[in-house]
Amino acid sequence: MTNPGNAPPKRKRSDIFSADEIAALTARSDLMGWRAVLFTWGVIALCFVALARWPHPLTWLLVILVLGGRQLSLAILMHDASHSTLFKSRRLNELVGDYACGSAIGVDLRRYRRHHLQHHVKTGTPEDTDRSLAAPFPTTPASLARKLLRDMAGISGLKRELGLLLMNAGVLRWTVASDVERLPQAGRTWRKRLGDLVRNSWKYWLFQALLLGVLAASGHAWLYLAWLAAYFTTYSLYMRIRSMAEHGCTEQSTDMLRNTRTTRAGLLARATVAPLRVNFHIEHHLMPAVPYFRLQATHRLLRARGLCAEPPGYLDVLALMCKAAA
Repeated sequence: MTNPGNAPPKRKRSDIFSADEIAALTARSDLMGWRAVLFTWGVIALCFVALARWPHPLTWLLVILVLGGRQLSLAILMHDASHSTLFKSRRLNELVGDYACGSAIGVDLRRYRRHHLQHHVKTGTPEDTDRSLAAPFPTTPASLARKLLRDMAGISGLKRELGLLLMNAGVLRWTVASDVERLPQAGRTWRKRLGDLVRNSWKYWLFQALLLGVLAASGHAWLYLAWLAAYFTTYSLYMRIRSMAEHGCTEQSTDMLRNTRTTRAGLLARATVAPLRVNFHIEHHLMPAVPYFRLQATHRLLRARGLCAEPPGYLDVLALMCKAAA
């Protein structure tokens, strides 16, 4: 979807909200930050306990479904920390967001921030760093089904892990989108590539080793297989659906009310594809300084002022994505 050349300029938050409203909506809370981090890891721990106690195939299925949502929650926590909205202090955002959240899913907070802030600046333009995530849509039902099946089969997860390996080694340009850009390798030895790989991956490897070590110390090292299974399957699936909902089939313009989508999320969606109110994406793009627990209040103000319609649900979004391109 494109917008003609007479598209309105990017909206300023001061055009929509008063100074008092901005101050109230952007107020951060260490209590709410810790609550989100501890709840996410608490659910992960409960998943491991449940599977250790009842290692039934149905328990495996349920745990993998839930763990994928909590891994996405860790990604959102890291995302919020990159905007310095998870905690009041920048240092706490950096430490917790990087070591307790991003490292668990292989994403370095500082590299992510450089990439992601360009997405905010260039949303709806050809220079958008996340454009490739929404570019394939709309597509046919068969094409969408193949994408979702690749996610659940672990193929997308394996490609993501291989891409992370090559990005950390300095072979590919770093991104969390679908772009693949090979970097110049003239003069770069295998020793240099290995050094870059270790330097960029050590936090990720250390976290995985610690998680495996804790599970082994409990006498259930095999539970790590559930973490990996979710990481390669449901986490990939939930990330794709979330990305489609946020920018898929939206207008290619600089108007944040048109180039971004807010999606209605019930309990099931919040447990899987929309943790930490990430479904309120228009609100996040309008004012990235709003912490997760105030996004819904921001949405209510937009609705009250007639700037935001009743959002679609995730099933509505999937239906929109699989309309055949005209």
